Amino acid sequence: MGVDDRDERMAQFWEAARGHLGLGKLDMVVGMQAEDAVAPPAWSFGDNARLADELLGLVLTGRKTATATSMLELEDAGDPVPRVGDLSIVVDGAGEPRALLRTTQVEIAPFDEVGEDFAFAEGEDDRSLASWRTQHELYWRRVLGDDRFSPRLPVVQERFEVVYP
Repeated sequence: MGVDDRDERMAQFWEAARGHLGLGKLDMVVGMQAEDAVAPPAWSFGDNARLADELLGLVLTGRKTATATSMLELEDAGDPVPRVGDLSIVVDGAGEPRALLRTTQVEIAPFDEVGEDFAFAEGEDDRSLASWRTQHELYWRRVLGDDRFSPRLPVVQERFEVVYP
């Protein structure tokens, strides 16, 4: 799939999602804000296609209602901290748009202070805090490097709702 095809699929997905949210074409003429007309940022879970598909599957079944990102990842990418109300398009491992999410809550805490309720909301593995810590430490050591991980690593805890499909 070429860049033009992907851009077209993203535009089609955003058009359908906007319609689902009640943001029709008339809104663009009579008062929609500019950020509502432009597709929100698109991203995938994890750092590889297999993980992206696996975690997206958990979102689409309703098991995963939260995600964690280290502040270092955001800083490295030049991305802002999510805010309540933000919309984002989640793509699968092949880059296809699959879900529109709305951020409902954002908290930042050190890795070693993330709680059981958040680990459960992430919906991964057995949903326990012990499993969350083991898997996320492995992930962040892999993507950030061993020298940048610490138990005090600031973690952005984002809760979300699926608003489309």
